[in-house]
Amino acid sequence: MAHLSSLFSTISPLTGMVLACLLGGVLSVCVAAIFALNAKKHWVPLLVSYAIGALLAAVFLEILPHAIETSPNIEAMTATMLFGVLLFFTLEKLVLWRHCHGEHCEMHAMHDEAHCPELHPEQQASKKPQGAIKFKLPQAVPAQVVGHHHGHVHDGGRSGLMIMVGDTFHNFVDGILICAAFMVDMQVGLVTALAIIAHEIPQEVGDFLILLHSGYSKKKAFLFNIASSLATLAGGLIAYLALNLVEQWVPYILSLAAASMLYVAVADLIPGLHKRTALRDTLSQLLLIVLGVASVAVTKWLVEG
Repeated sequence: MAHLSSLFSTISPLTGMVLACLLGGVLSVCVAAIFALNAKKHWVPLLVSYAIGALLAAVFLEILPHAIETSPNIEAMTATMLFGVLLFFTLEKLVLWRHCHGEHCEMHAMHDEAHCPELHPEQQASKKPQGAIKFKLPQAVPAQVVGHHHGHVHDGGRSGLMIMVGDTFHNFVDGILICAAFMVDMQVGLVTALAIIAHEIPQEVGDFLILLHSGYSKKKAFLFNIASSLATLAGGLIAYLALNLVEQWVPYILSLAAASMLYVAVADLIPGLHKRTALRDTLSQLLLIVLGVASVAVTKWLVEG
């Protein structure tokens, strides 16, 4: 213990903060990647239910309580969250608008089993397009139709984009908190950094699953999460330069992070679960959602005591 204390005394708060933000962010992403990226491909749509639970738990058990605790004006904080929900709705609309001005509109390609062009090509060949809704037959051999599922149509990366925006906000605030802790004491800063890393891992697993579900490759999902984790370092450095000013914005930045995660879970992911209506599917979805909530809650309890 004395050796550790002497080691800490030789490291400046700025150096400790930078190392904690940089290594901590990368470490949490790598640990989450071990779990998420090793999941079999056909498991991803099922594990999205876990991601929903982890997102909802992160919002209601961690982010919002901390935002309320640090906010001098609860009404302004909740108004910021409302603004965030409307903002992410608008951003998603812009992404849809961009996709629908190309040759192939992702929303027009969504179909149910009764109208699937892969399973019923003869029906679609005899139909003329009505209005803007049309199907473009893929150039695929019949063997590729096997294992075709209608419960997890890729959304063109929209959910992944939204979740990365929210996670970046969240990581930025984590950097501010780590910086504030290191400014108090090196040991306090280290404990705070370890607690934040532990909190992040279940949520990062959910982020990976959402990116994979949105159609991102494993490589892109990993790189995007690493890039988002760098916001922790950015938040720490900015807070080190102007801690008093940045601390005043923490509740509102957290509100935007909560808004993005809540929007993705409720508007993008949960509707997809309703496409699988069998009792067995419903029970497995509910179980995985509860598991996602429990993983965040148990981690929070273990870290905070």
